[in-house]
Amino acid sequence: MTRNNGIAGTVLGAAMVTTGLIAGAFYIFACAVMPALARSDDRVFVDVMRDINDVIQNPVFLLGFLGALVLTGVSAWQLRGRPYRWWVWGALVAYGLAFLVTVAFNIPLNNGLDAAGDPATLREEFEDPWVAWNVVRTVLSTVAVGFLGRALVGYGRARA
Repeated sequence: MTRNNGIAGTVLGAAMVTTGLIAGAFYIFACAVMPALARSDDRVFVDVMRDINDVIQNPVFLLGFLGALVLTGVSAWQLRGRPYRWWVWGALVAYGLAFLVTVAFNIPLNNGLDAAGDPATLREEFEDPWVAWNVVRTVLSTVAVGFLGRALVGYGRARA
């Protein structure tokens, strides 16, 4: 075993952990947060989503959100030439797409809630598209976790 192999395994493991944390965050929105908010009136819905959008912009969340992409990219580079590298590349593509969905759709929708206006109108423009795009990024990031898990199996077999 070379020192580099140990570092590559650590980076691969860290990529899986950070990607799993973000997939879980998206999943909990899909399964609990948004269905619960769907039961609320328009003012409560808009106020709570504004609060969530404000508090989620913190170093811990951003470390996971950006870290998943960076660590998976570094892992893909480190494991080039290995037979299980395609699982890491697949994870990078899947999570990269989830990242892009977030940046291109969910974040602009979040920013749209900051506008002044009637809560019913704001909610109407926000809720359905945000939920739909959240499901897309949840599936993509979950696929990425699965791919990273498969890469870890390959990594472990190669070291055995």
